[in-house]
Amino acid sequence: MLFVARQNAFTRDAWLGEFRATLALGWPMVLTNLAQIALTTTDVIVVGRLGPSALAAATLGVNLYFGLLIFAIGLVTATSPMMAEAIGRGHRVVRDVRRTFRQGMWSAVIVAIPAWALLWHTDQVLLALGQEPQLAADAHLFMHELQWGFLPALGFITLRSFVTALERPIWAMVVTVAAILFNIVANWALVFGHLGLPALGLRGSGLATMLSNTFMFLGLVVVVLADRQFRRFHLFGRWWRPDWPRFLTLWRLGLPIGATMALEITLFNAAVFVMGQFGTAAIAAHSIAIQIAAASFMVPLGLGQAATVRVGLAHGAGLRDDITRAGWTAFAMAMVFMATMSVVLMAFPKVLIGAFIDVTDPANAPVAEMAALFLLWAAIFQLADGAQVVGAGMLRGLQDTRVPMLYAAFGYWGCGMPLSLLFAFKFGYGGVGIWVGLASGLAVVAVLMIRRWMRRDRLGLVPTG
Repeated sequence: MLFVARQNAFTRDAWLGEFRATLALGWPMVLTNLAQIALTTTDVIVVGRLGPSALAAATLGVNLYFGLLIFAIGLVTATSPMMAEAIGRGHRVVRDVRRTFRQGMWSAVIVAIPAWALLWHTDQVLLALGQEPQLAADAHLFMHELQWGFLPALGFITLRSFVTALERPIWAMVVTVAAILFNIVANWALVFGHLGLPALGLRGSGLATMLSNTFMFLGLVVVVLADRQFRRFHLFGRWWRPDWPRFLTLWRLGLPIGATMALEITLFNAAVFVMGQFGTAAIAAHSIAIQIAAASFMVPLGLGQAATVRVGLAHGAGLRDDITRAGWTAFAMAMVFMATMSVVLMAFPKVLIGAFIDVTDPANAPVAEMAALFLLWAAIFQLADGAQVVGAGMLRGLQDTRVPMLYAAFGYWGCGMPLSLLFAFKFGYGGVGIWVGLASGLAVVAVLMIRRWMRRDRLGLVPTG
């Protein structure tokens, strides 16, 4: 009996220890994600003061931009499990981490070039997607400033993977919070013409966010060059030396991660374009609801990123029990938070919507009413959204990315989009029908991701020792 009690105490202590480690790693990552989404949320709030038409144009532009950026972020995010595994393995850590970082930055440059070329023709892309000519033209002006923040954003993500793999993500959080303050001032000055600057409207908002992305990248560069623990890796040394096997490994892992993330974000982007069929008010309402849902999503996203690092460290060290604890701890934390957020979204929709538009203005009544309906469905899919993103993060820690990509393709585009179109047009639910489809797609992916994690031993994804 004494032996059993000791075993139980050890197990309890092990789980509590994992909870503390995940919390210590996860909360700065969560705040960093919230801070990053706050950059575009700030844009939406400021641009919303210019009127529904400006808000709709900015929403179309941002969705096109993020459709490309999220894929590229997924690609360079492969540096995170690769660095974590190298650190967990404990052999030639400095060299392997430095080389992985270098190939991540090379990949950022490679993927940014075609993205810039496409974003330069934003108006033509939006017209081809059936959007109104004036909205396409306004989005084009916005994007010609914002697009140059693409590469700095990827550079920041690669640097964030580095500091996170060393379990010191707080520096990324500090830099991002500083960037938010910078973005608020820049938007206020450039959109409305303060501090002696011209009032640039939509162009000013795009320029402010581009400068903020550059601020984040350069700020984290300064940190890794100044901090003693980071400096010993000499991240920017021997910059042009290739490591083709590592480069190919990064793309082998990163392309499915990028595709998985892109399949989800493009589902929501496509929903915006379909929403355009129901008018400017529907687009504006969708923009508000999706910004609120995205802010909530940043928490499980951060916990999923923490799970990738914690699982990756255990995987590199060959510790099966640690892999189990790392994954399930992050999952449980995410579920508790998303259940809470589901209640908040259902209980206080007007308060949340009021952060974006004046709900007392009769002119905004159609937007507010529609946004409240969309938030109801956002509340319904909170648990599924949290489960799928943490599940993907857990599997990435095992460097399992290809099958999750196939799950995402099936769930988002095989189920989610057809159901959105069916409920929106065939059954006549309009914009609400689109959100029904989104919720359904997320639920399918969540079930598939968690099922694969539960079968990880049988599938040979974990060490056998």
